[in-house]
Amino acid sequence: MSTTFRRSPLALTILGVLETGPLHPYGIQQLIKQWGKDQVVNVGQRATLYKMITRLVEAGLIAVQGTGRDQLYPERTTYEITDSGRAASRQWLDEILSTPRNEYPEFPAALSFLALVTPQTTRTLLQARRERLAQRVAELDAAIVTETEAYGLPRVTMLESEYVRAVTDAELRWVDAIVEGLGDGTLAWSDATFEAIPRLPS
Repeated sequence: MSTTFRRSPLALTILGVLETGPLHPYGIQQLIKQWGKDQVVNVGQRATLYKMITRLVEAGLIAVQGTGRDQLYPERTTYEITDSGRAASRQWLDEILSTPRNEYPEFPAALSFLALVTPQTTRTLLQARRERLAQRVAELDAAIVTETEAYGLPRVTMLESEYVRAVTDAELRWVDAIVEGLGDGTLAWSDATFEAIPRLPS
């Protein structure tokens, strides 16, 4: 197994999908979407998927199983997971599931500089975010119902959707509280707030 390959959600997902059997890149992308894994992994750009497949091949985690063509499609390369790929996916699962990691999302970074804009502007922006979060929760609820009732999927295959729904709902409730504080004045600042933050001596 490669000891230098840097894991990523997309790499783990490709390995997981190939556990079901050999697939070509388009089939990998479509199965990820069919399973709803595009809720947690970005596979919108085919080029990104191809680049990751190339990296996994170079690392020995997947291998070319063969090529073929039919009347409807050009020649396609089919890939399969290797023993090293299976070992890597299990190692990554062990590490990811057991150890929280700060992934440095952009929203907290923006929150750390709210003093650069006015409370009024912040309230307007967060209200817009609040509406999008509420819509997202509703979409996730609908997707979970569809996956459960229409497809009859076992719960273990939908835990990532439950997690995303729980995190999104928690953020929604937190944003609601901040918007309320900005509205009633319990959370406020002035133009001088940012300037008053201590700085290192020059």
